[in-house]
Amino acid sequence: MSNQQVSTATNLDSENSKRSILIAGLLVAMLFAALDGTIVGTALPRIVGELGGLGVMAWLTTAYMLSSTAVVPIAGKLADLVGRKSVYVTGLIIFIVGSALCGMADSMNQLIFFRALQGIGGGVMMPMAMIVIGDIFTGEQRAKWQGVFGGVFGLASILGPQVGGWIVDSLNWRWVFYINLPIGILAVILISIGLTNHRAEGPVKLDIGGMFTMIAGVVSLLLALTLGGDKYDWTSWQIFSLLGASAVFLISFVFIEQKASEPILPMYLFKNKTFVLLNGIGFLMSVGMFGAIMFVPLFMQGIIGMSPTESGTMMFPMMLAMIIASVVGGKLVQKIGVRLQIIIGMILEGAGFFLLSTMDVDTKKLVAMSFMAVLGFGLGLVTPVITLALQEVFPKSQLGVVTSSSQFFRQIGGTFGATILGAVMNHRSTDLLNEKFVPLLKKIPPQAHGMAEQFENMINTNPQGLYSAILTPEALKNIPQAMQQAFIPVLKTTLVEALSSVFLYGLVFVGLGMLLSLFVGKITISRNAKEANKGLE
Repeated sequence: MSNQQVSTATNLDSENSKRSILIAGLLVAMLFAALDGTIVGTALPRIVGELGGLGVMAWLTTAYMLSSTAVVPIAGKLADLVGRKSVYVTGLIIFIVGSALCGMADSMNQLIFFRALQGIGGGVMMPMAMIVIGDIFTGEQRAKWQGVFGGVFGLASILGPQVGGWIVDSLNWRWVFYINLPIGILAVILISIGLTNHRAEGPVKLDIGGMFTMIAGVVSLLLALTLGGDKYDWTSWQIFSLLGASAVFLISFVFIEQKASEPILPMYLFKNKTFVLLNGIGFLMSVGMFGAIMFVPLFMQGIIGMSPTESGTMMFPMMLAMIIASVVGGKLVQKIGVRLQIIIGMILEGAGFFLLSTMDVDTKKLVAMSFMAVLGFGLGLVTPVITLALQEVFPKSQLGVVTSSSQFFRQIGGTFGATILGAVMNHRSTDLLNEKFVPLLKKIPPQAHGMAEQFENMINTNPQGLYSAILTPEALKNIPQAMQQAFIPVLKTTLVEALSSVFLYGLVFVGLGMLLSLFVGKITISRNAKEANKGLE
């Protein structure tokens, strides 16, 4: 063997070794982010018990969501400008520091602030794995790997509550944050070793005006969607002010981006038909998907009688189907093309929502799980292909921007979906409960009028809370048997009808996404590995 052949073989071994280390780092980082998203929820009762602040407890989740969503597109642009490694490692370090500070928090206000800091790190991390995959793999390989990483995220999200429950019971709530430290440090080490930094040539010009107006506009919009119909009425001055501020900042953002030399989200991207269609599909798909994630557990608890922890495991069939479909789809897309695969996936998603809408009080657990699997298979065919197609259409120099845009529009779609479908659920539940449940409350004995008034108030303010307060196994123990026999059948019937409406509305959004998919042009998936090792050079 010649010296040149030996050198070539050595370089290949080195590249393969670095790639293996990098993939391990990406998987650890993905685990890192996914666990935090679900572990914290299990610790909330203990956190409130020690720090107080029950009225602001929801902000522990809201603060993270706001900051993480707002920085996603900024992270993608910075990855193109200053390099993947610099941005990724910085995001990991911010997340680690935020986790440590959360664990040391002495008040609820401190914890909320540190959760927002954590969210900044999380928002940087979220698109980076897919960006790096886009760098080091050919188009033929990306769909499979993106699906695998998405599946790891999903499975970790399911296991999170169990892990969190064990941590809270065995140690204390602070360890749900401290556990991020060793995992995060390992991810930093692996990614630092496996990933080489590549940045744009010439001086870096940061779009400060674009960053500010985007963050302000997105945060205002998300706050309005989160608080509207919950803390404040949709017609209140608070919600109008937030929506108005969002409009002003986002319009300003558009004007700034048109003049910026290195815009965070170049406006010319929206002139590209494929960019608009694929992100539109991702947005609509996420609107519908959150209907399943939010409301299937409520069905499992209220109708089938599962505990909150058990109902969380109902996501497992969907996630498993997503993993299988992602791996299958990575190979299938080469044969049938991007457009046909998205159409098939959207049809399966639509079928999943239709099947969920047919569930009734007699639906068995295994039947519901099979419906979730149909939905998951559709999601698995579509989700990774959207990112894959965007990465194929645009040059490497814009890979960070277009990949993060896909994540960004899906997150906005998820928030929008939670708002719209939550409003459908509340409106439909209120109408049904006033029609069928209130007449029963009028008939209960005088000594129980206090309970009746409480239930009537919840019907008009928090009907989902009423279902949870009465239909969960733990709550039923506190209700007299005679009341159970009168109340439960009516409550279950109204819950089923309300959820059926939610799933049908979800089906409408999926149908719109399928309509958009018909207009996606032909996208060729590259098999050439010439630039596949860019991130490892």
